[in-house]
Amino acid sequence: MRHLWPRVARVIATWFGCGLVPGAPGTLGTLGAVPLYWLVSRGGCSAVALAAVVVTAVGIFASSTVQLELGIEDPQIVVVDEVAGLLVTMIPIPVFSWKALLAGVVLFRVLDIWKPWPIRRFEDLPLGLGIMMDDVAAGAIGAVVMAVLNARGVFG
Repeated sequence: MRHLWPRVARVIATWFGCGLVPGAPGTLGTLGAVPLYWLVSRGGCSAVALAAVVVTAVGIFASSTVQLELGIEDPQIVVVDEVAGLLVTMIPIPVFSWKALLAGVVLFRVLDIWKPWPIRRFEDLPLGLGIMMDDVAAGAIGAVVMAVLNARGVFG
């Protein structure tokens, strides 16, 4: 099992290879989260929240493993953090909607790239915790915005 974990960790950390595509791995990782979100959204907000927690927990260990293996702080190939961040962003949306998903993807990517206060502070956490938690924080801010937009009827 010890020899298997680094390979499994790389698959999870790169979100099944999304992070290995050159160019915009963060955006591709976010888009790679869409099938999972579509699937778990059928169970409502609590299912999306549970998926976000599971992806975050597993992502901390997987991204730590890959970071230590490569010897690079926050390697670009690690995109499981984008998956967790998008899921967190989408928690307030009770029913799947392409309009809400598009807004959530754009909002999350803007927050993840811009990293307004206090998001950037989470990058200072050690190993996979720092990799994951800045995107989870961006997702939390995104979730507040999505909740407001949803309450105002923007998504239907």
